[in-house]
Amino acid sequence: MIQTVANYGIDLTRTSNAWNDFEALGKEAKELKKLGMETVMNLIYSISPRHTDEYYAQKARDAAALKPYRLCFKDVGGMLTPDRTRELVSLIKRNIDDIPLEFHAHCNNGLAPFNLLEAVKEGVRIVHTAIPPLANGSSQPSVFNVAGNLRALGYKPLVNLDALPPVREHFSWIAKREGLPVGAPREFDQAWYGHQVPGGMISNLRHQLKLMGKEEKLQEVLEETAQVRAELGYPIMVTPFAQFVGSQAAINVILGERYKEVTDPVIQYALGLWGKEGSDHMDSAVKAKILDRPRAREIEKIEYPEPALEEVRKQYGGPHLSDEELLLRFYAGPEFVDALKGAPPRKEYLARKPLVRLVEELGKKKLGHVHIRKGDFSLTVQRTE
Repeated sequence: MIQTVANYGIDLTRTSNAWNDFEALGKEAKELKKLGMETVMNLIYSISPRHTDEYYAQKARDAAALKPYRLCFKDVGGMLTPDRTRELVSLIKRNIDDIPLEFHAHCNNGLAPFNLLEAVKEGVRIVHTAIPPLANGSSQPSVFNVAGNLRALGYKPLVNLDALPPVREHFSWIAKREGLPVGAPREFDQAWYGHQVPGGMISNLRHQLKLMGKEEKLQEVLEETAQVRAELGYPIMVTPFAQFVGSQAAINVILGERYKEVTDPVIQYALGLWGKEGSDHMDSAVKAKILDRPRAREIEKIEYPEPALEEVRKQYGGPHLSDEELLLRFYAGPEFVDALKGAPPRKEYLARKPLVRLVEELGKKKLGHVHIRKGDFSLTVQRTE
């Protein structure tokens, strides 16, 4: 996949490891570089008894030793506070030598716009923003807000803001036309620091509980999520671990007995298939209960296939497939690719101002005359010799 993307001229990617395992990321970065791809390595923020200052200092040193293109301090849960941002950005910068540091934060808890400013004050010169209406909410802060605040503090943002309003207007128009929600600043929620469930996942949990007629159980599920996370050794609440923890918490609450039923991914986690760090730090009694079942013994014996590329190509259509179609069929599934080929043309959003667009298009055609009527209004335009 990376080779195909690199062939199109994309030469920079970002990579994360849910355990902040930079030994694994280092191996990945070397392979990516052979394919012509530089790597920005993410150092993910989390809160737990294990995620101490020394933890982040050591992880920063581990990352810097690999000499990545850049390092990015990433707050995916939106849980940093301005004080904690100052402390950790300063600490990380002291431990990464001259490796450039980026800052990435989500607005889930309303604090990311403040935290970006604190990161800049500590010397970070690359911060991540978004363009409204796709900013705020659980996304990144608005580029307009961040740039304006930085200017007020005496900084000079190196971004051409004059080019961005048409983009904001275009997507705002689409959102209004399609009835889509737009990103808005969020209120601070102290409870977030207990369960740490990502914003998008909470909405999924609420929806799934509603389908089962258990919507009133959401708060109980969130409280159980905090307990399950502790028992699993405090994994960082990012994909896939956030889903593992949240799903298991919901099952515990709905069945009324903790770990009576356990998902296959949680069994795999306890077996160490998602990293020894998780298995090693689990509560021993919970780990024993999870693994003391027939399904765990079945999963332990599974040998996962590692087919060669030629075998995968043969499975999904044969040697005539382009690399692009092979990747689509592998990741999305053959039925979706076939449906895509027979789908109607995708919807185009070109006419933010329909009348202006109409005149522009008519002007491109060699017409003798044009007659427009709407209600009592009538207009005729005729080409003269």
